[in-house]
Formats: sequence, structure tokens, C-alpha cells
Amino acid sequence: QVQLVESGGGLVQAGGSLRLSCAASERTFSIYAMGWFRQAPGKEREFVAAISRSAGITYYADSVKGRFTISRDNAKNTVYLQMNSLKSEDTAVYYCAAGFFSGTYYYIKERYDHWGQGTQVTVSS
Repeated sequence: QVQLVESGGGLVQAGGSLRLSCAASERTFSIYAMGWFRQAPGKEREFVAAISRSAGITYYADSVKGRFTISRDNAKNTVYLQMNSLKSEDTAVYYCAAGFFSGTYYYIKERYDHWGQGTQVTVSS
């Protein structure tokens, strides 16, 4: 069972930046595709970004493209989400997820097998 622990959330003003981290317990971290999702109050959990096992391919939701960057360090069993130019609509609980798959459809949350507990990001306007 992969344990995922997110950190780095907090309160930031609009236009500011935050960097989320997600540390995995699994030594075979590199075999998992990793994704970030978010859920705002009263809304469905939605895809934010994903990265392939080798970090060769990244995917972004249109709403964050150009502002967020996903990366991973397989030696540290960690995936990151750098969030710049934050907007009030980015306010949500952010979750990282791990899935043992490759190919396409990284944005589908059902493809992910393991989830972290979430970290709150609040952007004040």
C-alpha cells in the first residue's frame, strides 16, 4: 500500500505562489504515474496535472496551463506542484494520487489507486 503525504498548502494572496509536495512511502515510486487533483467545497474532485512514470510527459487542465508546473524526483519519491499566479478560483483541497498505468487518460481520477489526505490551498483576492 502506497502512503502519500502532501504538504505545502496554505493561505496566499491572489497573484502569489505556492509549491506543493507529495512524498510517497513506496520505494518503487518510479513505477507510478502521479497526478494532482483538487476539490472545492460543493464541487467534484477535478484534475489539475499529471506526470508520467519517467517524467517525460506532463498533462495539465486548461484552467492551470501556463501557471502550474508538475515535476517529480524519483530519487526522493516525491512529486511537486509549483503554482504561480494563483487566483481565488484555485482555492481547494489539493490531493496527490498514484496510479499504476501508462498511456493516456491521466485526467481520469478512477485510474489512480492511491490518494493522499489532501492539503488546503486558500487564495485570497
